[in-house]
Amino acid sequence: MTLAEKQAQLTTELTAFKNGQDRFAFLVERAKKKLPLPSATRIEKNLLSGCLAKLWLVSEFRTGKCFFHSDSDSLVVKAIAGLLCEFYSGHSPAEILAHDPQFLAPLGITQHLTPNRRNALAKVWEYIQDFARLKLESKL
Repeated sequence: MTLAEKQAQLTTELTAFKNGQDRFAFLVERAKKKLPLPSATRIEKNLLSGCLAKLWLVSEFRTGKCFFHSDSDSLVVKAIAGLLCEFYSGHSPAEILAHDPQFLAPLGITQHLTPNRRNALAKVWEYIQDFARLKLESKL
């Protein structure tokens, strides 16, 4: 499935809820069901700096695709980081760099975040971009 197809599917799934707050609550409930990262990966080097909550991000590159995993001590941060990690996982660096997550704003996801949590969302996107850019440049 392409990122455009994933975006359409996610948009359909989220617009089934009547407002942004309900959509966000759905994402939080989904995050509750996600398994935590293994303790071996919840280490200092995987902590994303600049976030108030502890947010661990782990990335891997295999068969030409990027994969992202996250966990947080904040359920809200876990929900937004997990959304981006799940969305971009399994795609090539070029695909990732060509498709930013701005489509989330009209869905009412970002407007229900505090400034600190919006910052966390931006940091996760920056991390994903940096990893994809690094892998793309290493292939050149």
